Amino acid sequence: MGGSGEPREGDSPPHLPVVVSSEVIYQGRVVSMRVDEITLPQGGLTTRVVVDHPGAVVMIALDDQQRVFLVEQYRHAIGRMLLELPAGTLEPGEEPLVAAKRELREEVGVMAEEWKYLGSFYSSPGFVNEHLHVFVALGLTEQGADPDFDEDLTVLRIPLSELRHRLSEIPDAKSLAALHLLEKDPDYGKLA
Repeated sequence: MGGSGEPREGDSPPHLPVVVSSEVIYQGRVVSMRVDEITLPQGGLTTRVVVDHPGAVVMIALDDQQRVFLVEQYRHAIGRMLLELPAGTLEPGEEPLVAAKRELREEVGVMAEEWKYLGSFYSSPGFVNEHLHVFVALGLTEQGADPDFDEDLTVLRIPLSELRHRLSEIPDAKSLAALHLLEKDPDYGKLA
């Protein structure tokens, strides 16, 4: 290999660790946690703790006035209220678009005529396998929210043009990543 560390054509793929053993140490309603013993490329064994997550969806719902729906909710892991895009967890075997439609209706009380898939990303692959799918929702009709029993959400609408200048108020990685995907989308000018 060259000095850049990048593989060259013809190089063999890097040695990937092999899972020697795996033990589920916690099984919750949404996530589970396991401890894997894996081989190291240089030899030897080590352990990795992995949080298994079924995946999730993030929705950028734009109304006719180019306002984005956001939710403010308490996030116990950080002990504070957080402003973020509406999002939700996939049910077992559920297609991401089906989940996006369900979660948008439940969390902010709107249905959309048009959906566009923007892409996906991993939230924090160092310890969790959560894979998030991002959608833009257009042609909105208000239906009334129906949040889960443990969700206490405040729905806000912020003009997209204003939101670009208020990103520091949204310290939520999934929301920032989703808005970045929107801005990089080739149809962005037509969507926003």
